[in-house]
Amino acid sequence: MSDFKKWAKTPPLGWNSWDCFGAAVNEKQLRENADYMAKYLKPFGWEYIVCDIQWYEPRAKDNDYNNFTELDMDEYGRLIPALNRFPSAKDGKGFKPLADYVHSLGLKFGIHMMRGVPRQAVAENCPIYNSAHTCREIAHHFSVCSWNTDMYGLYNCEGAQDYYNSVINMYASWGVDFIKCDDICVTEFRKWDNPYSADYEIEMLRKAIDSCGREIVLSLSPGPALRDKAEHLSANANMWRLTGDFWDKWEPLYAMFSKCKEWEGVSKMGNHPDCDMLPLGRISKNGTCHGEKNRYTDFTKPEQYTLMTLWGIFRSPLMFGGNMPENDEFTLSLLTNSEYMKMHKTCRNSRELIREETDNKGYIIWTADGEGCKYFALFNTDEKVSEVTLTLDSEREFTALDIWENKEIKGVKTALSAEVEPHGAKLYKIF
Repeated sequence: MSDFKKWAKTPPLGWNSWDCFGAAVNEKQLRENADYMAKYLKPFGWEYIVCDIQWYEPRAKDNDYNNFTELDMDEYGRLIPALNRFPSAKDGKGFKPLADYVHSLGLKFGIHMMRGVPRQAVAENCPIYNSAHTCREIAHHFSVCSWNTDMYGLYNCEGAQDYYNSVINMYASWGVDFIKCDDICVTEFRKWDNPYSADYEIEMLRKAIDSCGREIVLSLSPGPALRDKAEHLSANANMWRLTGDFWDKWEPLYAMFSKCKEWEGVSKMGNHPDCDMLPLGRISKNGTCHGEKNRYTDFTKPEQYTLMTLWGIFRSPLMFGGNMPENDEFTLSLLTNSEYMKMHKTCRNSRELIREETDNKGYIIWTADGEGCKYFALFNTDEKVSEVTLTLDSEREFTALDIWENKEIKGVKTALSAEVEPHGAKLYKIF
């Protein structure tokens, strides 16, 4: 086993193309977002630029998938970037020129992959690189994705590991630093007898990455991951989704309080339960995902504070979803708050402290231990302004830093009260 947990000592911070560009992201858009991150976010720890799904699909134009369409693929059944969208991939270069550009900015490059082998490679019975087997021999024809037609899953058989090795080695040669593997580690999306029957495919990915000679962070998607598989997930991946695709509505945000409570205590060095992306800023530029096309997030400002606060104190990976060059000042302020970023990087023992609600309305308080301090997050789940009180079990005086407002409150003793906006949050560092 490699030291893969050291490759993501703290929760990864980055940008992913899905929320704004769907299945149709192109090279120009990736470069523009990399330029923005390098200029504005890199000093705060943001580092990954991740190209999401269907970069190998020449006809992609929005958030939808073209079923059973022709994909760009090499002679060994490995998907390669569509040249009409990624022109620097010409002459068999793959993503290496784009990864080199991202690296030149001091950032890291990631890509999305689907579990398994392309149906197209199976139909053509492509040979597997450096193997005596073919793609048709390893394809599990009943192990298919319910929402995308590109791939078959793999049998746990001879040749399957060879195929994953060939794919991951190719990614390593391109300079890939982060892989988001999709259609894996799910519950209700998978309908056959064992909802976690892809566990051996996760293990194959782990072996392939460990032997490729490059440090590559492995993210498993989509969720919701099974809580009773936390040990297996921790042994094989750096991060894994806790939910299906998360979008900018209060209901799924509210549901994440229960998900975070369910996964409380699992996060540790190299293993990060993932609350999913941050659908903030300018999103849905290429389609209508859970809202209008080409919109700013539908979250209210208080809800955006709640999203960032919960993800932060829980220590979820942070993957921003908006088109960064279109960020307004408020959105940028959420991503460049030094005290918030310090909390996210260093806090430990994150946990729910209090939950007092009637009919899903009330307040929730989370806490975490910091370096010489404690953090407290006060959430108002009601639809009206509410006063939320944090009781401190101590007689000495404290100073409380309101992290979002960057204001100190001195002389805090037994309690701290705050008016919190509907669906909003307050975040304090107490020392």
